[in-house]
Amino acid sequence: MTLPTNYSRNKLLKRFSALGPYIRELKCQNDYFFFDCLAVCVSAKIAPEKREFWGWWMELERQEKGFVYNYQIGLFDKHGEWQPASIKKTADLQRLESTLHAFHKRLSDSFDTLKLTLLPSVDTVTPQIYTQ
Repeated sequence: MTLPTNYSRNKLLKRFSALGPYIRELKCQNDYFFFDCLAVCVSAKIAPEKREFWGWWMELERQEKGFVYNYQIGLFDKHGEWQPASIKKTADLQRLESTLHAFHKRLSDSFDTLKLTLLPSVDTVTPQIYTQ
């Protein structure tokens, strides 16, 4: 399915904002959208401004045949940057996957409503995380 031309960047941002606190509007540009989730605090003993989090981020890009997404999981470090990393604790990984499943379901439902195509990137994290 090709993309309808009547979905402006602002209309899409408004729709994406309704999905929850995941869209990072300042990182979005033209046909590129950035979402993330700080799912699990690594250590609550550290001062809030220096805390790190396990979580996920997603890049979504409008292309000719639809929107292509790429999820990554890792660490949101004390400098405010995402670093790809594997999550060792099962409970932390389960919490992260739970937030990712819930978000992806809402995103897919929104795309279905808008009659837009949502496609995974070849580089995205393992499909079983968000296709259940």
